[in-house]
Amino acid sequence: MVSIQQRILVVDDDEAIRDALMEILEDDYDVTSVDSGFKALAQIKAQIFDLIFLDIVMPEMDGIETLKQIKAHDKNLDVIMISAVDRAQEATDSIRLGAYDYITKPFDHEIILNRVDKVLLNRNLVKEVRFHRSEAASGAEKTQIISRSKNMALVFDLVEKVAKTSSNVLITGESGTGKELIARAVHRSSLRHEKPFVAINCAAIPAELMEAELFGHEKGAFTGAHKQSMGKFEFAHQGTIFLDEISSLKSEFQAKLLRFIQEREFTRVGSHQTIKVDVRIVVATNTSLDEMVKEGTFREDLYFRLNVVPVLLPPLRSRKGDVPILADFFLDRFNRQMNKRIKGFTPDAIAVLEAYPWPGNIRELENLIERMVVLGEENQFIDEKDLPFDLLFHGESERGEQKGTRENKGLVQARHAFERLYILRALQNCRWNQTMAANILGIHRNTLIQKMKALDLARDQRED
Repeated sequence: MVSIQQRILVVDDDEAIRDALMEILEDDYDVTSVDSGFKALAQIKAQIFDLIFLDIVMPEMDGIETLKQIKAHDKNLDVIMISAVDRAQEATDSIRLGAYDYITKPFDHEIILNRVDKVLLNRNLVKEVRFHRSEAASGAEKTQIISRSKNMALVFDLVEKVAKTSSNVLITGESGTGKELIARAVHRSSLRHEKPFVAINCAAIPAELMEAELFGHEKGAFTGAHKQSMGKFEFAHQGTIFLDEISSLKSEFQAKLLRFIQEREFTRVGSHQTIKVDVRIVVATNTSLDEMVKEGTFREDLYFRLNVVPVLLPPLRSRKGDVPILADFFLDRFNRQMNKRIKGFTPDAIAVLEAYPWPGNIRELENLIERMVVLGEENQFIDEKDLPFDLLFHGESERGEQKGTRENKGLVQARHAFERLYILRALQNCRWNQTMAANILGIHRNTLIQKMKALDLARDQRED
C-alpha cells in the first residue's frame, strides 16, 4: 500500500522557525526546508511542491523578491508568506504579487494546519477542474467495463490486487480489447484515484517530439518552443500515466524512459535542472514485446522494468456471453447520443453477432452498433437482415480462403453457405438438440441429419 503525501517547502533563514514548522507539518505532509531564497528556487526547479511557506525578511534575497521569481517559474504554485511582525504594506505587496496568504510569528499549531488544509483543498479543486477540462478537450471517455465472462473475471481480480500497489503494469491484448479501460480501472481503484490519469498514444507522437511531450521543454529549447512547457510526466505527478502502443518507442527514448523508471527523475528538454515526480506507469501493447526483445528492437532491461505485473486481455471471441450485453450497452449509449429509440435486437440478429469472430474486438462491435443506430428505424428492432453481409458469411469466406478458393462462389455456393450458417444457428440455439432444431427449421429430423453430414456440421462446432 502506497502513501501519497503532498509536498510543502519551508523557506526561512531562522533554523528555529524551520524546525517549528517541520514539527507541525511533518506528520501529515512531505516537508522540505531551506534557509534562503536561492535554495528555494533550486528546490522548486528540482521537484514539485504543493505549497511554500516563505519568510519575508531574509539576507541576500528577501521574501518579496523570492516570491516574484517563484511566480515567474510557476504562477500556480501557492505561497504563504510569514513574518515576525504584522506589517500591512508587506502583506498587501505579497498578495498583489500572487501570495495566497500572510501569517505572523509565533505560530499557532491549529491555525497553521487549518491554513494548509484550506490552501491544498483549493489547489486540488483547481487542478481537478483543469484536468477534467483537459480530458474533455481531448475527447477522453471513462467508459464502463461490461462483462460477465469468466475470462474477464480473472482480469478484474488481478486489477483489484495490483491497484493496491504502485507497481508498473503491462497490459497486452489484441487491438480493440479495451486496454485503456483496464488502465483506467487500475487508476480508479488505487490510492491515486483523486490525481490525474494521463493517457499517451506513443504511436501518435513523432519520435523527435516524444521527449518534449513527456518530459516538457524550456523556452527556446527548439524551433517553435516559444514558452516553457510542462510535460505529461510532470502533469501526472502523484497520479498514473498510461503509455499505449509502448512498442512504437524508438530505442533512444527507450533508454531515457528506463532511466526515469529507475531514478524517478528527469530534465526538461533544454534544461539541466533535475525534476523529481511520483507517478505510476501503466503501459499497453498489442505486439509481443518478448519477440521484439529477441529481435533487438526493444530493450530487455526496460521490458523487465515494465512487465512487473502482466495483464493479458482476452479477445471478444473468447468472452462467452459478452457480445449481447455489450451490444445492448452500446445501443443504449448511441440511442441517447442521437436521440433515437431503436428498441433492441431480434434473436436472429443476436445469433449472428455471437457467431461472428470479431477480429476488431470491442471497438469493431461498438462501431457496428453506432452504424446500426444511425441507419435504424425509430421504434424498431435491429434484425438479421439489417446486419452487414460480411457478418453473415465471414466464417464461410475464411474457410474458402483457407482452402485457396478465393474466386466468386456464385449463386449455388452462396446458397450453400447461407444454408449451412442458418442450420448451424438453429442447432446452437437449441444446444444441438436435433429434434428441437428440426422443428424450428420446419424439416424432419432425418432430413436435418442428412443436411448436417452434407454441410460438414458436427457437434464439436458448438460454442466454446
